[in-house]
Amino acid sequence: MDILNMIVDHVQEMLSTTVDISKIVPAGYELNWFEKTWLSAFDGRNELLTFTAIAFLMHELVYFGRYLPFLACDYIPALRKYKIQDNKEVTSAMQWKCLKSLLFSHFIIEGPLMLMFLPVAQLAGIRTTELPLPGWQEMAIQIAVFFVIEDFWHYWVHRLFHWGPLYRSIHKIHHEFSSPFGMTAEYAHPLETIIFGQGTIFGPILFCKFVDSVHSVTMFAWIWLRLFQAIDAHSGYDFPWSLHNFLPFWAGADHHDYHHMAFVNNFSSSFRYWDTIFGTDSKYHAHKARIAEAKAEKKGN
Repeated sequence: MDILNMIVDHVQEMLSTTVDISKIVPAGYELNWFEKTWLSAFDGRNELLTFTAIAFLMHELVYFGRYLPFLACDYIPALRKYKIQDNKEVTSAMQWKCLKSLLFSHFIIEGPLMLMFLPVAQLAGIRTTELPLPGWQEMAIQIAVFFVIEDFWHYWVHRLFHWGPLYRSIHKIHHEFSSPFGMTAEYAHPLETIIFGQGTIFGPILFCKFVDSVHSVTMFAWIWLRLFQAIDAHSGYDFPWSLHNFLPFWAGADHHDYHHMAFVNNFSSSFRYWDTIFGTDSKYHAHKARIAEAKAEKKGN
């Protein structure tokens, strides 16, 4: 209750103030271009509402923008040949159903969650307008840690969601598309959206708590990359240049598409090692072996 009261008080304080960058920039400090751009977005505006607006707009632009190249692939034969389940079509009715559900989720579920994130995150130690902004080395290390934490959370929660009652009442919605396309990454029951989403924000908050402060710029970069990963994993395409062909521990669409096709195995989000360690990829490897064998026989004939 004390924590809740603290959060409520902090929200009220944030809603009643605006940002004055003249009080933020130390005397004699030379702002670089990115720092000027970042601070100008907040100057004279409410920090909480501005942060939420940036977060929401970035999410929509990255989410749907990342999907468009995969949508274009469906109509380009030279790229369509890399579709994993090429015998299954993505119809306009499927896309429209997915889009309507996503818009509801983004505005009604995720929007309010974004609004509540900053007050909690600031209490944990996340910075927003503080200077200097993080360098790429700091961001790279922190984001790598966030990927590992999210993948751990996703693996175990995902396995739990495949337990009968939870699958039937919650996770089954996400599996309506046995041949996923990029836009289906966040097509899910509201509870699933909320629970899986905790894995994305736990990393930065835990890092603040036990290691060092995290800047909102790093948080946005992390979410950007996480969206790229999620949409790629649901894209239904496995290209020769797909990341898993260069980083064998990376999951990618090849790994996750099987999960949607067979409804079993491959519970991780970004990496393969948890599935390897706990043997939850055995059917996937058997499937890949059968495909390789069939290709060898066809080539031999």
